[in-house]
Amino acid sequence: MEYVSCRKLISLFNYNAAMNYIKILLFIVMICPSVSKSQTDPGLLSPDGKVRFQFSLHNVGGPGYQIFYHDQPVILASVDSGNNAGNMELVKVQRSRHHGSWRPVAGEQSIIHDNYNELILTLRKPDKQTDFQFIIRAYNEGIGLRYSFPDHVNSSDTAQLNAPLIDYKASFPALQFTEGTQGYCTDHAQGIYKLQPLKRLQPGITLPLTITLPGGIWACIANGGRSEFSTQWQAILIADEPNKLLENNFLISNLNEGGQLKDISWIKPGKVIREMTLSTKGAMDLIDFAVKQDIQFIEFDAGWYGPENKDSSDATRVNVDPERNPINDLDMQAVIRYAGSKNKGVILYVNHRALEKQQDTLFSLYEKWGIAGVKFGFVNTGTLYWDNWLYGAIKKTAAHHLMVDVHDEYSPTGYKRTYPNLITQEGVRGNEEFPDATHNTILPFTRFIAGPADYTFCFQDKRLKNTKCHQLALSVVYFSPWQFLYWYDRPQQYTDLSEVEFWKKLPTVWDQTKVPQGAPEQYIVVARKNKKEWYVGAITNDDPRSITIATDFLQRGKWYEAEIYEDGPGNSVLKRTEKINIESLLTFNLQKRGGVALRIYE
Repeated sequence: MEYVSCRKLISLFNYNAAMNYIKILLFIVMICPSVSKSQTDPGLLSPDGKVRFQFSLHNVGGPGYQIFYHDQPVILASVDSGNNAGNMELVKVQRSRHHGSWRPVAGEQSIIHDNYNELILTLRKPDKQTDFQFIIRAYNEGIGLRYSFPDHVNSSDTAQLNAPLIDYKASFPALQFTEGTQGYCTDHAQGIYKLQPLKRLQPGITLPLTITLPGGIWACIANGGRSEFSTQWQAILIADEPNKLLENNFLISNLNEGGQLKDISWIKPGKVIREMTLSTKGAMDLIDFAVKQDIQFIEFDAGWYGPENKDSSDATRVNVDPERNPINDLDMQAVIRYAGSKNKGVILYVNHRALEKQQDTLFSLYEKWGIAGVKFGFVNTGTLYWDNWLYGAIKKTAAHHLMVDVHDEYSPTGYKRTYPNLITQEGVRGNEEFPDATHNTILPFTRFIAGPADYTFCFQDKRLKNTKCHQLALSVVYFSPWQFLYWYDRPQQYTDLSEVEFWKKLPTVWDQTKVPQGAPEQYIVVARKNKKEWYVGAITNDDPRSITIATDFLQRGKWYEAEIYEDGPGNSVLKRTEKINIESLLTFNLQKRGGVALRIYE
């Protein structure tokens, strides 16, 4: 890009300078390198001017930066002090802007806007004449950062510069925060979050990390995508309210390459129920239940090809673990045919042991069987090697028209934009651990900012700590294009299907998502639109709470019917209907550990 001189640029605007003075100044800052503090201290503004990035080269020569929101510091300073970061010089500054949008295959919005200003800084280590690029993107929703290396950089230099930024447990090791900052921290993806004071991003903290800063600013540090000869993108989302972090989490998907699949017609979201008997009769009965409850998939979990943790178990043939079904009477082909006759899909669980040994055989075989998708079990994570292995496996499944659900410790990075057959993943402390309601109110502001999570919802299990309407509402609050419902339940437990009528009608992908209110450890309200219907979920923590929900997301001039599912006496579900419009205010007295779920339609 050729730059117009600042003097010439200003002269072009003299005729309207009075009205557009502020806009012109912002525009000049974005496109004229000479306007920044200095050629060695360039900065970058978001399109709306609220987010500001400031680069610097420190005395030791390491690249550093600060990030501001409304001129308030969010990141005080970050200096790459790695072994190969010293004595750098800034040799080139490039600026550009991008304004676009794209459509996710199965997302929380039907259209995602991708608007940013970009700064590319080329840095050189003089003694080796080694160049690399520091790439910064400023969005209205936050900042994206990564290093990129020319193809000719040798592997030892790349490894040294790459290491501090791709560490799974602690990206940005030198990140420093304002005094009084607190963060919701956990040491593994399926862990418990604890709010604790933070002066810097400490080793051992798993991303995403949500922080609250003095002055009411909220931010979330998360991992984004990566490509060849580049480090992983790092996203720093920033907002005035914590609920906006969740509403703006598409920033992470934007930090990934566009879709690589030409044909996406075979990628199908939907509800999933697990088959627990590992028998032909049990599976066919479950398919009949799926028809009755409008569930799109059944899933065979661990044990269908033998004990999952034995290397001798062969995932190319059906041989049921005798501890799960000693009769070993599962006719998989008969089940697949019956499911197909009812327009239902079959998903197979495969442990990482079998995947690592047999994936080149498994995926083509499962395609021939007519399998819809594979649930990866206990995948290895945390290193560049295993990340490459996982992304490679997802690409291979796509070649065989298989969708993927990744378990257990893997946390999303937006890669489903590039390969949308990656439908969902776990990486969350869900209903297998039966967490309390307070934990559930933290997750939307932490883990779910990174992307979809397979929470495996229960409903009838006596180990549940929360109410039935809390569980119903979670299926709206938590996003996953595959929603696993009735996790520890069996069809025969449901003599009264009216309690789960809300789940029967529930979509799993959305055209719009609004997060009007909420706070971690307290409560949250989420409203999502699918076609002409809105679904609303609200949950509270371990305390009772009165909430009022404004329905200003509805279309003006129309009246709607609201089906409302509330907690009743003895952990029952009460259903009522109410006429509402855009001006309605709906007040609910939530029980402790409770919730409310709404379906709103014309």
